[in-house]
Amino acid sequence: MHEYNPSSWWGSVMVWGMFSWHDLGPLIRVEQRLNSTTYLSIIADQVHPIMLMAYPNGDGFFQQDNAPCHGAHIVQEWFQEHEGDFTLLRWSPQSPDLNPIEHLWDEVKRAIRQLVPQPSNLTELDSAIHQAWCQIPRITFLHLVESMPRRITAVLKAKGAPTKY
Repeated sequence: MHEYNPSSWWGSVMVWGMFSWHDLGPLIRVEQRLNSTTYLSIIADQVHPIMLMAYPNGDGFFQQDNAPCHGAHIVQEWFQEHEGDFTLLRWSPQSPDLNPIEHLWDEVKRAIRQLVPQPSNLTELDSAIHQAWCQIPRITFLHLVESMPRRITAVLKAKGAPTKY
């Protein structure tokens, strides 16, 4: 999830997104702070159907970080109930370097900064975010997926300390 706030005097737009080797996933506007109930609805209503379609044999992996809503009991319980549908990767508590989606959020931010004129209200900002997301080249997220073994190796070698990623 990422919050875009280019000009704090008129507010911000918070979005949640996902991607895989196959494609960019949906970009969902989150109207309030992401809590466990909202996150669970995103997982159940958006992630689960996509994972079932993309990985019908249950051989897909889903990665999330250690945000408090991700570790909530109701969320963890849901993942346990659906463990045959895909694998939930465990997240090291000291390893933000493993989160490749941060690179996609940077792509979106760069695209929005280059807009002339800049979005002047939240509706325009939301539209610009979605447009920037949809224009991320496929090669960008393919490289991010391909980088995961190197990222994991680097984090293990650094024993959880920061890496070049």
